[in-house]
Formats: sequence, C-alpha cells, structure tokens
Amino acid sequence: MLVGVLIVLAVVEGVLRHSWPWPALLMPTLLWRRTHPFAMTAIGFGGAMAVILAFGPPILYTTAFFLVLLYALFRWGSGREVVAGVAVIAVKSAISVLYGGDNLAGVLVLLAVAAIGGAVRYRVADRAREMERVVLVERERLARDLHDTVAHHVSAMAVRAQAGIAVADLSADAPVEALKVIEAEAGRALDEMRAVVHALREPVDLLSLAGSGPPVVEVVGDVSAVPPAVATTVFRIAQEAVTNARRHAVDVTRVVVRVVVDDAVSLTVTDDGAVPTRRGAGHGLVGMAERARLLGGTCEAGHSGDGWVVRAVLPR
Repeated sequence: MLVGVLIVLAVVEGVLRHSWPWPALLMPTLLWRRTHPFAMTAIGFGGAMAVILAFGPPILYTTAFFLVLLYALFRWGSGREVVAGVAVIAVKSAISVLYGGDNLAGVLVLLAVAAIGGAVRYRVADRAREMERVVLVERERLARDLHDTVAHHVSAMAVRAQAGIAVADLSADAPVEALKVIEAEAGRALDEMRAVVHALREPVDLLSLAGSGPPVVEVVGDVSAVPPAVATTVFRIAQEAVTNARRHAVDVTRVVVRVVVDDAVSLTVTDDGAVPTRRGAGHGLVGMAERARLLGGTCEAGHSGDGWVVRAVLPR
C-alpha cells in the first residue's frame, strides 16, 4: 500500500515538474527493507548516485523515501550491514555535494533519521532482554514451587517406608500397604517432575494481562482434587491480578476472584475500576502469562464494560 501510494506520487510529481519520475523505479526496494535492509539501501542509494552522475542532482520531493531505507538499515540491519550501508550513503552524499545537491541541512536530516532508527532498535532489544529476564525469573519460581511439591511426595514415601518397616513384624499386610502408598506417591512425584522438565523446556508465547483490588473470593468445586502445581499457579496468578488492581486500576470498589474446578481449573478476576490512562512495564503481567503457559494453560484479559477481567484456564 505504502509503495503504491509513493509510486503514484512520484509519477504525479514528475508530470507536474516535467521531469523523469525515476524515484518510482527504486521505491519497490521498500518492500524488502526489513528482510534485506543493506541490499535495499545499496540499491536505492546506488540508483540515486547513478542518476546524479548522469543527470545532476535530482530536485524531486519524493526522493524523501530514501529516509525510510536509512531508518530500516539502522533498525533491522546487522552491525556489518550498517557499516557497509553508511559507506554507500556517505559516497552518495559526497557525490551529491560535489554536484551541488545535498547541503549541511540534508546531512543533518540523514543523521537524525539514523539516530531514530538506532534508538528504536536499542529500545526494542532492551525490552526483549527484559522480557527474557522476567521469563527466566518466573521459570525459576515455578521450578522452586514444583520442587517443594516433589519434596513433599518424597518425604511421604520415606515416612511410609519407615512405618512399614516398623510394623512389618506385627502385620504381614503392612509392607504391602506401605508399598502401595509409596507407589502412589512415587507416581505423583514423577508427574510433578515431568511437569518441571516440560515447563522449563517449553517455548514461551507471552500474553498481556491486567487485573485488580481488595478481593472477594468464590470457589466452586472440589479444590482438594487440584494437583499442587496447578493450585500454586492459580494462587500466583490471582495474587498478581489483585496486586495489579491495587496499583493500576482507578477507583476500584470491588474485586472478585472466582475459581471453578471442573474438567479444568478456571480462574476469573474481575474489577469495576476505570481503565488507567498509563500503565507500567507489565513485568508482573508477563509472569502471570508465563505461569499459565508453562502448565499448558491459557490466560486472557480485557475490558469487561465496568472494569477489567482476567481469565485463566489450566488443565488438571
């Protein structure tokens, strides 16, 4: 769409100025500016150099599209591509100056666009690093919680084994009963350990969430049947959602935390606060999404009419 509009503008400008609309031939380079920033920059500015050498400095406003190529070079190009691209642009600018085209103002515009591209690149990269750090921290917390659960199962097995040994002389069935309990606990421990390994290896798709204030808690279903890892995750997500409401939602009078245990465990946190005009970095929200995703669940959030709602569904 952008390329089509620019080509039309270049042709119209060429007709109105009685000039050859050569920029239209180079504008398709914008289509691949993100995937091949250096190649498109070299083609675009190289073509401009050829036009300057053949016909002199062009006087067409649509040549401003070169700024988009420059921005793309600094935004998506690798270090080597940026250096090579700057060399091409410097040669083009030098030729243009020699032929009476670019001046100091033009060079300053190029530098400003390059600085903007570099700044956006740095900001995006910094954000990605921060999100990666949040993900790693949340995985560490999840592993620690699951470690506690597995340790509980192992302790139960040890106690039961000791009890079986102690009463073995008094009852012939005691060792068998102890082994049955140990087998059950071992199965649960293995399930928890598999959850740890799966969670820590699973690639992560981050979601955005929002939540809220002083809670009213409603529980439907048999919570005793919920596996410890899932129960811990539900608690952490609810805790973070309520904390977010206290920090970010405006004029909250009611927050409801509702947990429904059925074939899956569903968590809904709703509030009646106004939507804040400004939000924080959302690192806690990323942690909630990470928790749900690592256990194979989903988490969604959005405006509910009178406030915000956070919904999480975790498999049992």
